[in-house]
Amino acid sequence: PGAFLTGILVLYAMGLTVNIVVLFSLILSVGMLVDGAIVVTELADRKMAEGLPKQEAYAVAAKRMAWPITTSTITTLVAFAPLLFWPDIVGEFMKFMPITLIAVLASSLLMALIFVPTLGAIFGKPGAASDPEILANLAAAETGDVSSITGFTGRYIKTLNKALAHPFLVLFVTVLILITVVMAYGKFGKGVEFFPEVEPELASILVHARGNLSIYEQEKLVSEVEQRIIGVDGIKTLYTRTGKSEQSGTEVAEDVIGQVQIEFKDWQLRPQASAILDTIKDRTSDLAGIRIETREQQGGPQSGKDIQIQLASEFPQLLEPITHYVRGVIEQDDDFIEVEDSLPLPGIDWEYKIDRGQAAKFGIDVTTIGFYIRMVTNGLEVGEYRPDDSDDEIDIVLRHQRHNSTLDQLERVCVFGAQGYVPISSFVTPMAKPATGNINRSDQRRIITIQANVRDGVNVAEKTAMVKHWLAENKDKIDPRIRVTFKGQDEDQREAQEFLMQAFFIAIFAMAIILVTQFNSFYSAFLILTAVIMSTIGVMMGLLITGQAFGIVMTGVGIIALAGVIVNNNIVLIDTFDYMRATMKDAPVKELIVRTGAQRLRPVLLTTVTTVLGLMPMVLQINIDFL
Repeated sequence: PGAFLTGILVLYAMGLTVNIVVLFSLILSVGMLVDGAIVVTELADRKMAEGLPKQEAYAVAAKRMAWPITTSTITTLVAFAPLLFWPDIVGEFMKFMPITLIAVLASSLLMALIFVPTLGAIFGKPGAASDPEILANLAAAETGDVSSITGFTGRYIKTLNKALAHPFLVLFVTVLILITVVMAYGKFGKGVEFFPEVEPELASILVHARGNLSIYEQEKLVSEVEQRIIGVDGIKTLYTRTGKSEQSGTEVAEDVIGQVQIEFKDWQLRPQASAILDTIKDRTSDLAGIRIETREQQGGPQSGKDIQIQLASEFPQLLEPITHYVRGVIEQDDDFIEVEDSLPLPGIDWEYKIDRGQAAKFGIDVTTIGFYIRMVTNGLEVGEYRPDDSDDEIDIVLRHQRHNSTLDQLERVCVFGAQGYVPISSFVTPMAKPATGNINRSDQRRIITIQANVRDGVNVAEKTAMVKHWLAENKDKIDPRIRVTFKGQDEDQREAQEFLMQAFFIAIFAMAIILVTQFNSFYSAFLILTAVIMSTIGVMMGLLITGQAFGIVMTGVGIIALAGVIVNNNIVLIDTFDYMRATMKDAPVKELIVRTGAQRLRPVLLTTVTTVLGLMPMVLQINIDFL
């Protein structure tokens, strides 16, 4: 509680809020922030069992473990420090994690070295004082015969002795297991993902329809969709909007005529969101003239659809054919759904070309022609009028009746000139031209974007890699003047992957400097850091067993956090070994290693188990309503 409250005080002083990333960081830190307190308390318990009074025992423990705990805490902090410089939108999303962890773990150092020893000096009592067997084991681990130790520690010592008898074989087998597990994950694993999928609280139903629809026709179609959605199990509220709009900061297609925003009930009280959205698709599948697209709320930074391919060129005429070609290839793969592109919608703009010379013969200018055309279309403003009971002016507009506002009427219009009325067709030629919607440019090039989602259970990274491979194989079919880039999730994933790799190596380098400073030994520092590499065996095995993909963001952060925990345990072991080697100079190295294991087994297991237990409620999705 002391470390948590101090950390939250730091967040408050920085003007930050408590959000989902801060809460996740607090949960992640639960197991790590008690490590220092565990080590101090465990050593004080040993000293009290040996007969020291509680004040002296805690004083000795705090002084003895001050440097190892400080070093282990600093190495954990430097593991997270590079994450403070995480760039782009992902960095803005995740920056709260290193800030929270650094604040909380720095606070835990003060708790372990000052607050806990002070409390222990007042309330401490030896946990093993009444058990002769435990006292005997403690004495044997210190200076007695370690082979006489019984219980779990005794079994551990026997296993350790067997391993020390064949050190090169153990090292070979461990490296072999590491290589095997990595290869097994590459063959049987779920691949790589940018951000894990979570059960959403919100979703959007996008209604696609094409044609020159009025807002009232659009509203009627969207209302039909809304009526089909009402009554679907698991939906809490609906919000419907007709017309074009941006959806959650991401682009929507030009043919979207409306959206239905859905808020789901609590995830424990409803079916999965994917099942609810499938039900909605089934209910609306028979509606003619429209297409329904569903979008779940994304768990991490918003990046739009799963796959986004941007085609850019300084020659706009090249883009439409290649867009149709690439989209056609993608649509042939059943794993891709909801494929769309940003090509302008099919449509016609009527352009009226004026023969100025011919019009001049009749004494008619372009402005006059424009007035007559506006009377058939939007109307010609001829004046303004302000009623006595109004502060606003009303436009007086002259236009043809609705049934005469047609293209045929435009051809029958007669324009008054110097020689009387003249048919407009005498000097105006109507021409139909393809309508142009939005024009998008990037880096001074015209761009077209092709977007698609993948089906549930299909790995996005694998499908993206497949499309990239296909484009590389067929580059001869793509004009070299067209630049193809992958945007959205793939771009964010690449940037996050590059940054986390750099952050990991910077963290390892910083840890190495701290460890060399602490132990004055390159060998000890190397020995501790090798454990970080070996611990990835558990990471890969865990992903294989649980069937999870390797998340660039979350698994990458988890490995960096793991590095901090692993280093902490090894610092305690190496420090104890160095201390005994300085005090027991005649003892063989093997005996010192076994004694180190016997003495430090309990705190190492406790720090590991507390870290695991701290994360288990989140892993098992356990939520306790205390009220």
